[in-house]
Amino acid sequence: MKDYLDIFIDKEYPTFIDKYLKTKTLKRIKYITQFCGCDYTNLYNPLFLFTRLDHSLVVAHIVWHFTHDKKSTIVALLHDIGTPCFAHTIDVLMGDTMKQESSEKDIVEIVKKDKKLLSLLKEDQIELDNLKNMERYPILENKSPKLCADRLDGVLHTCYIWLRTHSIDEIKEVYDDLCVLTNESGCEEIGFKNESKAIKFANMVSVYSKELQGNRDKYVMKYICEVIKKSFDKGLITLDDLYNKKEIEIVNILNNNFDSWKKFVNSKKIICSNEKPKQFYISYETKKRITIPLLLTNSSPRRVNEVSIKANQIYLDIDNFKDKKYGYLEKINQI
Repeated sequence: MKDYLDIFIDKEYPTFIDKYLKTKTLKRIKYITQFCGCDYTNLYNPLFLFTRLDHSLVVAHIVWHFTHDKKSTIVALLHDIGTPCFAHTIDVLMGDTMKQESSEKDIVEIVKKDKKLLSLLKEDQIELDNLKNMERYPILENKSPKLCADRLDGVLHTCYIWLRTHSIDEIKEVYDDLCVLTNESGCEEIGFKNESKAIKFANMVSVYSKELQGNRDKYVMKYICEVIKKSFDKGLITLDDLYNKKEIEIVNILNNNFDSWKKFVNSKKIICSNEKPKQFYISYETKKRITIPLLLTNSSPRRVNEVSIKANQIYLDIDNFKDKKYGYLEKINQI
């Protein structure tokens, strides 16, 4: 984790964020994994444990690096405090496979319940209204396919930590080429100075986007979501537990009460087919995550797919990607 985090730490370290890490609200997301439950099965092999707090810390450092704005940086640190255990898997549980925005609790309401956090925000002269509407901080958050700090770390940590397709040197190479540009809407946005680095990033986006559209990731999320539903029915856990307990505590409950969980944990390969299987399977559409960065040109910043034939082909390939209709594990017939 240190090697990855060090890439994003600015020479002028934002010491003011450290005190927030001691609050109960930030400590809670230290126990939520970033990859929506994929850490608990041998279908994946992440390089190391990466949590929502780790992600939030990286995003905060990215925002500080590009803005040196205290308010934006603190907001960035807090942007995921409403995340439940298993993160976007709970959106699937709630029937929200396309937007994946239903499970996250209101940040302001969470802050109100943490006296220490309220005190720190007051000390830094940050009002609760500043925590509403993240898109007022475009370096932190904006609409796809624009690039922002949150989306940037999503792509980079997927390729380095989760899927292990790119090295730490490649991550640094891409990050070091970024600068703040003005987009087509007249707003600030992170973008690239050099075409070769923008194309390298586009290839990373391809890895990221295809995995999240693929049956392997969708199976993990749907399986966990169905096990959690049954846990609700059996009275083993409640919805509130997903926002209050440590993720590993929920995992232990699932492990102790569902025989299929052990099969899920030990599985190493998803089977994809266009023929409907007899086993428990997944077959659903999900959110298409796409990021098309700006590239600095002689005239004005433009989307890299408008400038580069190579980049355009990468994004056409992403757009045309579709996994087989069904995904399943051979040994799991039912939950």
